Amino acid sequence: MNTNRPSHIAYVVEKNPDDTKNDFFRQVGVVWPHKNGTGFDLVLHPQLAISGRIVCTERKEKPEA
Repeated sequence: MNTNRPSHIAYVVEKNPDDTKNDFFRQVGVVWPHKNGTGFDLVLHPQLAISGRIVCTERKEKPEA
């Protein structure tokens, strides 16, 4: 595993008042697993005021342009 890249992306999920199925996902940070495999470090982007539910999803490589 390449520990220089985060394994997951952290998002704050906000309810979409106009749509019961599609919530808003706003990226707020990144996640790295601990080397011993028992936990994670969540690093939030600077100067964010966040509250609510945080969802961490696996990081996906973006296709090259």
